Amino acid sequence: ARREKILTLESMNPQVKAVEYAVRGPIVLKAGEIEKELRRGIKKPFTEVIKANIGDAHAMGQRPITFLRQVVALCTYPNLLDSPSFPEDAKKRAKRILQGCGGNSLGSYSASQGINCIREDVASYIERRDGGVPADPDNIYLTTGASDGIATILKILVSGGGKSRTGVMIPIPQYPLYSAAISELDAIQVNYYLDEENCWALNVNELRRSLTEAKAYCNPKVLCIINPGNPTGQVQSRKCIEDVIHFAWEEKLFLLADEVYQDNVYSEGCQFHSFKKILYEMGPEYYNNVELASFHSTSKGYMGECGYRGGYMEVINLHPEIKGQLVKLLSVRLCPPVSGQAAMDIVVNPPIPGEESYSQFIKEKESVLNNLAQKAKLTEDMFNKVPGIHCNPLQGAMYAFPRIFIPSKAIEEAKAHKMAPDMFYCMKLLEETGICVVPGSGFGQREGSYHFRMTILPPVEKLKILLEKVKDFHIKFLEKYA
Repeated sequence: ARREKILTLESMNPQVKAVEYAVRGPIVLKAGEIEKELRRGIKKPFTEVIKANIGDAHAMGQRPITFLRQVVALCTYPNLLDSPSFPEDAKKRAKRILQGCGGNSLGSYSASQGINCIREDVASYIERRDGGVPADPDNIYLTTGASDGIATILKILVSGGGKSRTGVMIPIPQYPLYSAAISELDAIQVNYYLDEENCWALNVNELRRSLTEAKAYCNPKVLCIINPGNPTGQVQSRKCIEDVIHFAWEEKLFLLADEVYQDNVYSEGCQFHSFKKILYEMGPEYYNNVELASFHSTSKGYMGECGYRGGYMEVINLHPEIKGQLVKLLSVRLCPPVSGQAAMDIVVNPPIPGEESYSQFIKEKESVLNNLAQKAKLTEDMFNKVPGIHCNPLQGAMYAFPRIFIPSKAIEEAKAHKMAPDMFYCMKLLEETGICVVPGSGFGQREGSYHFRMTILPPVEKLKILLEKVKDFHIKFLEKYA
C-alpha cells in the first residue's frame, strides 16, 4: 500500500504557492510543447518557435564580448596563461582575480561578500561612472545576478504582522521578480502606476496616492524603482530621480534602485543617472540619511552574460548592526558563483585606452549597443503602423511593451476559457505564428488596458519577420473578433 504524500498542494508553503513568474509562465510551457511537436514532425503554420519572452541575449544570437570570455577562460584554466593566443591585458586581469581566490583557483569558495579585489574594482567603476562620487568596497556585495541581491535585501526589510506588515512599493508595470519575492516573503505589494500617456513617466503625486492608501492596511517602508524600465523601457529624468529621492527622504522609505539596464539607453536626449550620484549631489542631508541599495548585473547591458549569474549591490547608509546581519544572511549561501564574480569584474574593469584589447572591446561593445538602438526604433515604428497597437518610444532596456486593443468579443471568449484577455491573445499569437511573448497581465497594468512584453534581441532580419507576423496576426485577430 502506498502511503499518502507528506508534501501536497494543501500542505506546502502557501507563500511559495502564491508566487507567479510570468516570464517563464504558462505561455512558455506551451511554447516548449509546440517545439516538441515540431521536432516530431507535426505540421504547424510555422517552422520554428521564436522565444521573445525573455531578455536572453546570447540565446538570441548575440556574440559574447571577446575580452570577457578570454579573462574567464584564463581564470578557469590557468595553464592558458602561458599561451601566446591570449593578450597580456587579459592575462593581467586573470592573474589579479586568481590571486584573490583561495589556492589561486576559481574552484574555491570566496568570502560571502565576494572576492575583495573585485569589490574594489566595482567601487572604482562606480566612482568613475558617477564622476568621482566616493564608493566604499565595504558597501559592495557581489551577488548571483541582480535578482539574488534584490531578494536578499527584501528578506531583511520585511517584518511585522497585520497592519504593521511591511509594504513594498513597486511600479506597475513591474518586473515579476518583485511581485514573486514579495509573495514568497508574505509582505504586502503596494502598486504605483507609471504614466503610459507620458511615456511611462514616474509621477510623485502617484507615489503619494499609493503610499497614503497603503498606510490603511500595511506599513510601507520600501520603494522600488527600475531605471531604465523593465518592461516599459523608459529612462528616468534627473528631475524625476530628485523628486523620488526627496519623497523617500520625506516619507522615511528605503530605496531599491534596479539599474541593470544602465548601459542600455538609446533615445536622443535620454541619459542614465544613477540614484547614488543624484543622492550625493542633493547634499549631505540626503546623502547621509537616505538608505539606498542599487543593483547591477552581467546579464544585460552590452554583455548579455545571463548564464554566469554575476551581479553586485551597493548598499549605503545601512545601520552598522544591520550590515552584520546582511553578511550573516549572505554567508548561509556561502558565496556567489566565483566564475560569475570574475565576469562581473570584467564588466567593471574593461580594457582601457592604450591596452592591446581596447580597440576590439570598444568595437564589439558599440556594435551591440548601436544594434539595439536600431532595433528599438524599428520596433516602435513598426508597431505604431498597426491599427489597434500603440507603442511608446523604447528609450532604454531591451523590451517593447505595446498596448493592444482587444475587441469585446475576444474578451468574452477569453473569459469563457478562464483566461485574462491578453493571455488569450498571446496564446493565439503563439499557436498561429510560433511567436512567444508575455501577456501584460504578468507585469501588471491599469484595469481595462492590455499589453504584451517582447524582447527586441532577435537579429534585425529575424526581428523584422517577427514584427510583420505580429502585424498580420493582429489585423486578422481584429477582423475575427470585431
